[in-house]
Amino acid sequence: MTQARTIYHACRISEWDAAVEAGSYGGSSQDEADGFIHFSSAAQVTDSVAKHRAGQDGLVLVAVDAGCLGEELRWEPSRGGALFPHLHGRLPLDAVRWVRDLPLDPATGRHVFPVIED
Repeated sequence: MTQARTIYHACRISEWDAAVEAGSYGGSSQDEADGFIHFSSAAQVTDSVAKHRAGQDGLVLVAVDAGCLGEELRWEPSRGGALFPHLHGRLPLDAVRWVRDLPLDPATGRHVFPVIED
C-alpha cells in the first residue's frame, strides 16, 4: 500500500478547540487510552467514522500532512489487517492542512464529508 500524503482524524469540535488553545492535539479520550492518535487514509475515513462515530453530532474532520509527522507516524495493522496511520505523539497544528465540519445528514443520519483526497 502506498502511504497517503494526507491522513484524516474525526473528533469533537470541543476537543479541537482545546487543541487550538493548547497549540497541539493529544487525541480523544479513546486515543489517549490506546496510546496513539487514530488516523485514516482517504479510502478508510468514511468507514472509520461510520464505525466509531456513528450518529455523533458536533464533529470536525481534520486533514493532516502525513509528511510532517516524522517517525512518530506509523502504519500499523488494524481492522482486518489493513494498515492504518497511528500517531504516537501529539499532533502539531502546523501539520494540519484544514479542519471542516462533519455534519449529520438529517435524512440518513450519516456524516456528510467534504471532498477528501490523498
